[in-house]
Amino acid sequence: MSENTRPGGATAAPRPRRTARWIAAATLSIGLTLSGCAGGTTSSATGTSSAASSAAAVAGTTSTVDATTTAATITDTAAAAEAFLATLSEEQREQVLYDYDDETKTTSWSNFPVTFVERAGLNLADLTEEQQVAAMEVLEALLSDEGYATVTGIMAGDQYLLDNSSSTEESLGQYYIALFGEPSDTSAFEVQFGGHHLGINATLDGSTDAITFAPTHLGVQPAVYTNEDGEEVQPFGTIYETAFAFYDSLTEEQQAALYQGESLAAMVCAPGSTCSYPTGTGLSGADLTDEQKQLLLDVIANWVGLADEETTATALAEIEATLDETYVNWSGATVYDMTQGDGIYFQISGPKAYVEFAAQQGSAGADVDGVTTSGWGHVHTIYRDPTNDYAGSATQQESTGMGGGMGGGTPPGGGTPPEGAPTQDS
Repeated sequence: MSENTRPGGATAAPRPRRTARWIAAATLSIGLTLSGCAGGTTSSATGTSSAASSAAAVAGTTSTVDATTTAATITDTAAAAEAFLATLSEEQREQVLYDYDDETKTTSWSNFPVTFVERAGLNLADLTEEQQVAAMEVLEALLSDEGYATVTGIMAGDQYLLDNSSSTEESLGQYYIALFGEPSDTSAFEVQFGGHHLGINATLDGSTDAITFAPTHLGVQPAVYTNEDGEEVQPFGTIYETAFAFYDSLTEEQQAALYQGESLAAMVCAPGSTCSYPTGTGLSGADLTDEQKQLLLDVIANWVGLADEETTATALAEIEATLDETYVNWSGATVYDMTQGDGIYFQISGPKAYVEFAAQQGSAGADVDGVTTSGWGHVHTIYRDPTNDYAGSATQQESTGMGGGMGGGTPPGGGTPPEGAPTQDS
């Protein structure tokens, strides 16, 4: 096992736009083509896989069956990781493998482009097609069909921007993979995978049959786009739907306690940064009905539920036990209508889960005619476990480069949702 280090703040070299097109070949279960157009990723608003058989034919593989237990997921992911390592040269293995407790895992992921914050491991754009496919099979073994579709939908959104927008950000479509610890189904290791709008840190421990995705960053831009087959793709559709199902279940009194104003808050605990886990603002979980608590758990499941059924159920049970001590706050739009307002911000903060969902007030130059790439259409999120980030194997350090995120801030002062909100046109 290597003891890799990365120079803090180093700038990753940009690649020509054409090299980002490997994403089209590597996203196995979502029907992207080897020609490189940003193809279909998910069915509209559901986050479900849509063209696995076509993609499998393109990649020369067959799709795997979802594991339903934590142990099976660990075994499958370890085997896929070992198969990926077998495709690499010795030099590449040294680049991708780190010690399990290397603190690099805490500084090498971000919601900034890879040209601003250097990622650990190997850039998939530098790999052969065989190696790219093997790398994506690690992700496919780790995630459920729904989780894989969400993640590859995010990746294809970046590729869509690269192909169709005015952005000059050459790092769009670049993704890195790193492994912390030797892959095993009897001991602990971590899979780190990400780029600009994605930062997965999944720790798998075969000695305890435990998996945690804390901390993980999911982002999206744009929120809705059309693939080359004319299909609408909405990677965050389920997140939006569950968030508004929770909001709409609240009484006016509960909404008044929850709501922090029309102005959107900045992220308090941005990806790749340290966090004090603020709590006590907004609506207490103790003031929710049992049905509302379940709806809140449905929201949180979008992050903790990326793997198999057992892993998801275990994580949600631990969170449910602390819901009375958990607080939720919300700002921005109060109606799920992307034609109005600037989007939403919500924060869920408790002993066992911290989630932020923040619409970004800017398109970073990634404009596409007729497509929303700011506010509703540009979102950064973070999921963390205040007691168990990185399965306790490392302590979060400040990210390299520009830091962990888009700046700090606290939610604005509380207030009753405005009648007829949202009121601003996007």
